Amino acid sequence: MKIGNIDLGNRPVMLAPMEDVTDLSFRLICKEQGADMVYTEFVSADALIRNIAATTRKLHISPGERPTAIQIYGREPDTMAEAARIVADARPDIIDINFGCPVKKVAGKGAGAGLLRDVPKMLEITRAVVNAVDLPVTAKTRLGWDHENKIIVDLAEQLQDCGIKALTVHGRTRSQMYTGSADWEMIARVRNNPRLTIPLIGNGDICTPEQVAEAFDRYGVDGVMVGRASIGAPWIFRQMKAMAMTGQLTTELSVAEKFALLRRQIRESIDRIDDYRGILHIRRHLAASPLFKGIPHFRETRIEMLRADTPEKLDAILTHIENDIIPNSTSLL
Repeated sequence: MKIGNIDLGNRPVMLAPMEDVTDLSFRLICKEQGADMVYTEFVSADALIRNIAATTRKLHISPGERPTAIQIYGREPDTMAEAARIVADARPDIIDINFGCPVKKVAGKGAGAGLLRDVPKMLEITRAVVNAVDLPVTAKTRLGWDHENKIIVDLAEQLQDCGIKALTVHGRTRSQMYTGSADWEMIARVRNNPRLTIPLIGNGDICTPEQVAEAFDRYGVDGVMVGRASIGAPWIFRQMKAMAMTGQLTTELSVAEKFALLRRQIRESIDRIDDYRGILHIRRHLAASPLFKGIPHFRETRIEMLRADTPEKLDAILTHIENDIIPNSTSLL
């Protein structure tokens, strides 16, 4: 699959853009574990133009994570075009437009999925960004605003006509937020439209290697994007990519190797920010990690782990879990 001049190979599996999740450290680890392309946290066009430091820091890309897409969101064509030019100076491989974020602070202000209620403006923004930069431009969106307005089949054609080089579709409406099930049959309808010639990337409820294979084999997408299932589990890309390419699982990482990756994330998060805020940032990964799922009588230890406020405390708790709790939890062996 190619996006412009970026060749992602056959059946690419990608890390989705996620706010407060896909920082540089996490992207690098996911890339090392098999992700074919990674996306930054989404970036506000307005904040970029105002040169807000916390936003401009998100533009930093390491050579080891490429190919990398930087995703931007906003509600005005001129602002988005200017933001795209700023992003282009950071030299990403791809610029992605966020037309899918459902949260109120974005969609409620007419950006992200909010533009599903104003398709003419969505198309105007797309043309403005495409014309502003020489990089490949892609877009990510949803099926429509709600169940009665699933417009994605026609919308995909319209976005293609604006010049995007690939489209990602999350198989929910904005009204669904992240509830219910992603509608992959609807994603397949988009792919089966003979007038759609750009690559289509499917997104939504991809949690297992088997679901990745099904996305390619049954629904015919050109690429698969993985989001929430990767939080606290960057190693899932190893198995997903192996299943997509061979139909077989590869060797699973050991528990010790998985703990080592989480410890690396903690260390790099602290190095990037500071002790306290670095730990706060990483708690979302710790809370979601399947390493801690199913351990009997784990509630108190889990609370202690998520309340740890120094690197020393957190490291001691993780060591206790790895060396004492998990080996003695026979149900996990």
